[in-house]
Amino acid sequence: MKIAILSRSASLYSTSRLKQAGIARGHEMTVVDYLRCYMDITARRPKVLFRGEEVRPHAIIPRIGATYTFYGAAVVRQFEMAEVFTVNGSDAISRSRDKLRSMQLLSRAGVGLPTTSFAHSTQDVDGLLDVVGGPPVVVKLLEGTQGVGVVLAETRKAAESVIGAFRQMDANFLVQQYVKEAGGSDIRVFVVGGKVVAAMRRTGAAGDFRSNLHRGGSAEAIKLTPKERATAVRAAKTMGLNVAGVDMLQSTEGPMVLEVNSSPGLEGIEETSGVDIADQIIEYIEDNTGH
Repeated sequence: MKIAILSRSASLYSTSRLKQAGIARGHEMTVVDYLRCYMDITARRPKVLFRGEEVRPHAIIPRIGATYTFYGAAVVRQFEMAEVFTVNGSDAISRSRDKLRSMQLLSRAGVGLPTTSFAHSTQDVDGLLDVVGGPPVVVKLLEGTQGVGVVLAETRKAAESVIGAFRQMDANFLVQQYVKEAGGSDIRVFVVGGKVVAAMRRTGAAGDFRSNLHRGGSAEAIKLTPKERATAVRAAKTMGLNVAGVDMLQSTEGPMVLEVNSSPGLEGIEETSGVDIADQIIEYIEDNTGH
């Protein structure tokens, strides 16, 4: 089977691992820079072209960066029009990248979330903080990724300052409940085809409440509770994602979902859990394409 990985670089760990896993299972693997793809969108037979040649695999694995969601999703959509199987669909990728929409959909589905509020005007800060029940509160840029644009405001004055600064940049933001009992740790759960395949607990570096590994955090393998497993699967399903990284907090009220990632990295969780996730993704493609 021909499988194309839509990725900016073949040298990225996740891209490399997926390519290796596909080759090991006997497939023809190619890495395609989706930003270098262009599309014939009016032809009777939809086409995606790369370096002058049509790309027509049996399946694609989108690894779309947050900065390029709009164009990346358009490329995935073009493959969908050509009836190419995609691990994650274009609508699901776009949906998961919109933090506000994600929270709204997860809330409607009954998935546990930190109390979250959203406003446009700085004149509504008092009401915003009252909804969340802080300070302390966490202020998040809607466009932020990998812990960038996430600020812990420990006082009302600090929250007002952060929110004011974000609005001066005309940036949209969420204000969330700070879950103290999580202790600066969260859980990354990897879901493939509606099943939890691996999980790890991430703990922030000293003095940093954010637990992202690339910011100096540490990780350890973790055994999930049945409720945590069910929450992760439900969150991925709500987003419409077949492959997802679900980030959750452990709270006294049960698991709370922070984010559902459509292009979760493999490096930290494969090393920590010892699970060959890349192989499971390729197996998922085989099971759903008949190849």
